[in-house]
Amino acid sequence: MSRRFFRGKSYGGNTRYRKSYKDLPKIDISKYVHKALPFKESLSTEEQMCFSDLEVTPILRQNILNRGFRYLTPIQQKAIYPIMKGQDVIGIAHTGTGKTGAFLIPLIHAITQNRNKRILIMVPTRELAQQIFAEMCEFSRSMGIYAATIIGGASMYKQIQLLRRNPQFVIGTPGRLKDLIERKILKFDSFDTVILDEVDRMLDMGFIQDIRYLISLLPQKKQSLFFSATLSHNIHALIHTIAKDPIMISIKNEYITANIDQDVVHINANQNKMEVLHDLLIKKEMQKTLIFGRTKRGVERLSRDLIDRGFKVSAIHGDKTQSRRNKAIELFKKNIVNIMVATDVASRGIDIDNITHVINYDQPENYEDYIHRIGRTGRANKTGKALTFID
Repeated sequence: MSRRFFRGKSYGGNTRYRKSYKDLPKIDISKYVHKALPFKESLSTEEQMCFSDLEVTPILRQNILNRGFRYLTPIQQKAIYPIMKGQDVIGIAHTGTGKTGAFLIPLIHAITQNRNKRILIMVPTRELAQQIFAEMCEFSRSMGIYAATIIGGASMYKQIQLLRRNPQFVIGTPGRLKDLIERKILKFDSFDTVILDEVDRMLDMGFIQDIRYLISLLPQKKQSLFFSATLSHNIHALIHTIAKDPIMISIKNEYITANIDQDVVHINANQNKMEVLHDLLIKKEMQKTLIFGRTKRGVERLSRDLIDRGFKVSAIHGDKTQSRRNKAIELFKKNIVNIMVATDVASRGIDIDNITHVINYDQPENYEDYIHRIGRTGRANKTGKALTFID
């Protein structure tokens, strides 16, 4: 790999929407340091439930087992049966906890009991919608269950054609859902279940008014499920207007990070940050690495600089078209490139196996974002590694 001197002192971005580093709240650096536990120590086997014992339709159970899942995660163990009973649920859980399966599994089972059931899933990003769609397809294989993904940046004509099949699942982002409603193409009065996934991120992205509007179009009698990394006052107020006697389920961060080695990389005044990253990436152990930057412009520049040095890199951020974002993720999934550089928002919903390392080239804005970032590694009973650069 060739070395090229990196002259940029910092990466730019949209300053209207981004705080400068000096304005960000300081995160205790000690939170970035953690020694991974062996996987068996992170969960007590006495507390685990096997999927083979789960009381769902046999074909669904077999589809789950065929994917290599053996034990329910804590949120799955606590949420699946209440959801199957039709109760409203609030799940406080991060990426990597198995929360998608926690609501998809019981709802797919419910459809086998009632083919007229219709489910709406609202998410903040296109990538998360596509990831949930892919999970739904795997869990419901050969079950005659259909879904439509309703997202911006994709063909509206194709989405309209999918809706005409009257799918049991509609998975979408607020903007495109609202657009189709205003065009009188999509109606909400037939949905009996609504899921808001990553509610905190949807509110951060300014979707609160759209969400309130969309929720107001749903039937009064419905099951409501909420999943969020945090429970702020605004989220609590939103839930209070929708949910009826919801069950609260909270999964501790320690579960997510238990099998992730976490450490910091201090960048001294006489060091070049890009050279430090270069020296890390050429190590043999860096087999599949996800690098986080704070801004779209910064991610683009960082990816180009790494490509110039001979690394195989893809990049994902909000300025890329949906087709280019999909291609970047696909290249990373198929190991055609072994490095992907991403922003926080664009990376929501990325579900890629065997990521060995997460590098926070730029520090996250808060600890919740940090947990979301590093939760991409250390999955499927494997130990992951997370490194955070400290300037």
